[in-house]
Amino acid sequence: MRIIAGEFRSRPLLTPKDDSVTRPIPDRVKESLFGLLRGHCEGAHVFDGFAGTGSIGLEAVSRGATRCVCVERDKGAANLLRRNIESLNAQDRCELVVGDALGPGALARAPRPLTLAFLDPPYPLVRDPIGWERVKAQLQKLVDLLSDDGFAIVRTPWPFTLVSPAGGAEPVEEIASPDLKAKKRRPTREPKQGRWHELNAPMEETVQESVTSEEDESDVARVPADLSLPNAAGPETHAYHSTALHLYMKKRSGA
Repeated sequence: MRIIAGEFRSRPLLTPKDDSVTRPIPDRVKESLFGLLRGHCEGAHVFDGFAGTGSIGLEAVSRGATRCVCVERDKGAANLLRRNIESLNAQDRCELVVGDALGPGALARAPRPLTLAFLDPPYPLVRDPIGWERVKAQLQKLVDLLSDDGFAIVRTPWPFTLVSPAGGAEPVEEIASPDLKAKKRRPTREPKQGRWHELNAPMEETVQESVTSEEDESDVARVPADLSLPNAAGPETHAYHSTALHLYMKKRSGA
């Protein structure tokens, strides 16, 4: 794993020997994400929840963020993240919090005003209805802290369905991409100017990416996940084979 662009471009990051603790975001997906956020990292205040070894938060710092709070519960991953921060000599811009990214303590440490908020929770957590509600509750609170031009981003599996409670709904078809034909298109490298004010528009691209699929759960009843937040505009969803990024902005008053 490495930093893609900016001050620390091409610098390697320490990672666990396997991905049993963390689920690294593929470089192509990370590159696409920061292409979408072009111009929003300079001077940004960032919250990186479920930070792992810092791939997202340190990328934001490399691209000009002035403060980043990284929250990671696993002590092994947090130790690697600490070493990554030190190797980049970024201690003055990065704060490591060892704790629950969904807890009140993590929220209290979030920078204010918040420019960018990232949540990359474990897939088993978001596939569980109660777990997904916890993630949404924290995401909603982070949206409340956003500046008017800020973004909150959550990563989920794709298609994104929840395991149905016992005796609940019958198994359903997996949610298809909003634009199946888009899978044949090459991703747009440069996002259109001003498209961030069109968060309710359909997804504009779906990129094929080699991402390890989760275990087969075809025999488990599922229901579609509700991605809406009462205080947010969006989400704008960008799917990359078996993972997806959902982007939100604070809902404007009167909207």
